Amino acid sequence: MTNRYRIIIACLLFSACASRSGDYQAIEGFTLGTTFRIVYEGVPPAAVQAGIDSVLEQIDHALSVYNPQSIISKVNRNEAVMVDSFFTAVFRRSYEIYLETDGAFDISASPLFNAWGFGFTDREMMTQAKVDSLKQFSGMHHVRLEGARIVKDDPRVTLNANAIAKGFGVDRVALFLEQSGSRNYLVEIGGEVRCKGKNAEGKDWAIGIDKPLDGNMFPGEHLQTVVRLTDKALATSGNYRQYYEENGKKYAHTIHPATGYPVAHNLLSATVLAGDCMTADAYATAFMVVGLEGAQQLLAAHPELGAYLIYEHQGKLCVYEREGN
Repeated sequence: MTNRYRIIIACLLFSACASRSGDYQAIEGFTLGTTFRIVYEGVPPAAVQAGIDSVLEQIDHALSVYNPQSIISKVNRNEAVMVDSFFTAVFRRSYEIYLETDGAFDISASPLFNAWGFGFTDREMMTQAKVDSLKQFSGMHHVRLEGARIVKDDPRVTLNANAIAKGFGVDRVALFLEQSGSRNYLVEIGGEVRCKGKNAEGKDWAIGIDKPLDGNMFPGEHLQTVVRLTDKALATSGNYRQYYEENGKKYAHTIHPATGYPVAHNLLSATVLAGDCMTADAYATAFMVVGLEGAQQLLAAHPELGAYLIYEHQGKLCVYEREGN
């Protein structure tokens, strides 16, 4: 997922790689093919900068499909490689959520993403026969972890953890800040957020959720709402920025692993609140796969999750909102 909502932080200006407001520090940069922003209080900046750089480098090395030398890239090329603890944690949680969502969240659907033009290869001419052939080696039941190695049933199986890796990265940076003694922070990678405590004004962190309108390409320009958040994680997924049109038909970047086709339903944007950002990230994607009714069914089975779902009904934007436990 890309930046889909804007973080609103009063009295903090991000005009350089690092800035300061009172006892609050701010760092921003690039990782996992996107941007990040970190705001924290109470820890000397020199120690934090080095620690955060180390965490982000580890995540990039394990999970970035943009890095040809990463573990996941080598796995996709069927090279002999030992996975690390970061890769293992994301793979195991991905498999758990794959089962919990009946396959709606599937990091092994990468060949389908690529074929439809939303991955790292040119878009192919898609037919039912082509979709069926790709589905034969898509699905996490085709890949497993044995010790420190990934084993595939078919060498054509590839993985793309973009829909969960940024959330995991947020969690790992947050853990580092807590272990360093910070009790007030906000971590954002590619629009996925986890925060704790209060902002520089002593208030809960303010996070804006964008209106899911086609053409709303700039996060924060057109907001649907602003939520106040503390001691929680939040992630948003939507199809209003990543799509293409062909012969008058819109093709969304969310692919349903069961059908092999881009989804076509009235759910425009799914924001999920959870105790950790990895879970929020994955479930936001799963909700966009299954649509409004499917998302409501998953929420009924997971009362710990909160959600802010924006959908279209009779030409109007409507909202389904639920607080998690």
